Amino acid sequence: MRLLLLGCSGFVGRELVPFLLDLGHTLTLVSRRSRPFSALAGDRLVCLTLDPSDPASWEQDSLQQALAVAEGVVNLAGEPIAERRWSPDQRQRLLASRLDTTRLLVEAMARLPKPPGVLVNGSAVGFYGSSAEARFSETAAAGEDFLGQLCRQWELAAQGVPAATRLVILRIGIVLGPDGGALGRMLPVFRAGFGGPVGSGRQWMSWIHRSDLCRLIAEALQDNSYRGTYNAVAPEPIRMANFAAALGRSLGRPSLLPVPAAILQLLLGDGAQVVLEGQQVIPERLAAQGFRYDFADLSAALAAATSPGTR
Repeated sequence: MRLLLLGCSGFVGRELVPFLLDLGHTLTLVSRRSRPFSALAGDRLVCLTLDPSDPASWEQDSLQQALAVAEGVVNLAGEPIAERRWSPDQRQRLLASRLDTTRLLVEAMARLPKPPGVLVNGSAVGFYGSSAEARFSETAAAGEDFLGQLCRQWELAAQGVPAATRLVILRIGIVLGPDGGALGRMLPVFRAGFGGPVGSGRQWMSWIHRSDLCRLIAEALQDNSYRGTYNAVAPEPIRMANFAAALGRSLGRPSLLPVPAAILQLLLGDGAQVVLEGQQVIPERLAAQGFRYDFADLSAALAAATSPGTR
């Protein structure tokens, strides 16, 4: 397939881009970064250094042409959620990077005589808000907090796709991989022997191994039976304390030193709620779809992410 990728130059994209190339797809990657995959550049990978949340980018002939020939689109664009304090300016960046990009993409698709056949659009399990005990399937309502409403608006923007375009929305959980995301930040601390649960340890973590997420995106692009919204998480969510214990066992290190909630709140402000509060999310539609995980079990996922051959 000829694919247009937005927001795929970071942690997920580092595995997704080479994976899609290995499957034989031809890719145009739109990123604010200059040449993020220069080592892979070739006839089947073109990188456009543009900001997809900027209307001026969509006036560029290069992007218009890439969209016009695309058979599928993957949109994961968005400012990282939990790397900075949620100041008013940061909240606006979190919103604009998702909503403006998705709105401009959908509007550009609508202007085409033949729009792409499929859009795989990101969202997040933050859609549901947080709860200590509730279990959330895809039919649950959006939370009323900032993240819940951000995800709701993001998904609504994607739902404006042309009728000819099949829409798949992935509410993505905590993505596990050794070179970024939550696990990437935790590994050095745990390897040094200072790891432990964050906050109370009772909050739920709904997670997915990065390799499974990449395979899911690839399947959703190619399999016409994927339609609508899916919780992109592994079958068994886990509480933070149990996750920390499992990570310690995987590394052969202690996992007894908790990280006080106050420290994260000092560093991240409201953004700390992404780590301190959680939700128990169940992938009911993926189970019905028959999606087969390579890493359905947390121990296997952590073993793969922490093995000597991984970064």
